[in-house]
Amino acid sequence: MTDEGEYPLNSTLKMQAICAKLLRHKLIKTDCWFDAWRSVLALLHTPMPQTKALQSKLKVIVTRKLPEAVETRMAELFDTELNVTDTPMTYEQLVDAVGRADVLVPTVTDKIDSKVLSRAGERLRLVAQFGAGVDNIDVATAIARGITVTNTPGVLTDDTADITMALILAVPRRLLEGVRVVSADGFEGWSPTWMLGRRIAGKRLGIVGMGRIGQAVARRAKAFGLQIHYHNRRKVPSPIEQELEATYWESLDQMLSRMDIISVNCPHTPATYHLLSARRLQLMKPSAYLVNTARGEVIDEAALARMLDKGLLAGAGLDVFEHEPTINPKLKKLTNVVLLPHMGSATMESRTEMGEKVIINIKTFLDGHKPPDRVIPAML
Repeated sequence: MTDEGEYPLNSTLKMQAICAKLLRHKLIKTDCWFDAWRSVLALLHTPMPQTKALQSKLKVIVTRKLPEAVETRMAELFDTELNVTDTPMTYEQLVDAVGRADVLVPTVTDKIDSKVLSRAGERLRLVAQFGAGVDNIDVATAIARGITVTNTPGVLTDDTADITMALILAVPRRLLEGVRVVSADGFEGWSPTWMLGRRIAGKRLGIVGMGRIGQAVARRAKAFGLQIHYHNRRKVPSPIEQELEATYWESLDQMLSRMDIISVNCPHTPATYHLLSARRLQLMKPSAYLVNTARGEVIDEAALARMLDKGLLAGAGLDVFEHEPTINPKLKKLTNVVLLPHMGSATMESRTEMGEKVIINIKTFLDGHKPPDRVIPAML
């Protein structure tokens, strides 16, 4: 390959300018353009000397087992310490990790609070969360200590919306009750009045939190014939509202009292803790259903269990719980409740893409740039 093919025209012109400057300032001991050209090429192909810090890999500690492809790539790029047993780290182990790591990769099960962060070593500069929610991390304390926090939004939107829609279908149509009957050999044949549920087409769906996931739920629900209503901190742009034929409710109380199904899709923040309190749950119609695939802390779980037990709500579909992994015992005994083990984003595609986002955030940070998924307090 010729030099012209190896270096495009714009690069060639730049190199000519460099050669001219080097010759003018007598930085190359030659008066020959050809020799000057060869000298610059040699400089371009000479590896830059690296300091000891650059030569050593970044110390990355991962708190839980991630998809194999993600762990393999991390091991190639960084000095990675993996959790091969997938056992959740104790407080003491988290403190040890933040004391040794340049980057910590936690998950929703790890409580990275001010106590843990106060024990962080000088090396810790990035907490790269494997997950979209960051309610397990004291972001304000991290930033105050000069530690950047990132998350993995976007890639789990469709999978979480799918699970939400599955619960919206499963609870009114009594799918889990039907499975239990068949598993217990209780199916004795079709009957005109047996296992009657409720039709969802034409019903009003109230979405609490109209972000990425809320909008994805709305698109799916609209295809099933549901009427879309929503409560959010602010109205979504008009084109989205028109596409979804969605009605905005500034008052959450007013929306709750009018809906047939409520879907919780907002993040857990101090402002949304028990957003659906005992008082607000009592505003819902006795014939209404509640679905939650966001965070358990958004709902007063004890109040919800009491209302379901007394028949004050028709049913609930829950993928998240207030005190995970502990679940209110009353909920487990109810037949009108579908309980899932926090599996909203549990697909191979989603979890792999989440890992890829973590790697991109770490690499971008390592290269001296702001990571694309940087979390700031104003977002919370």
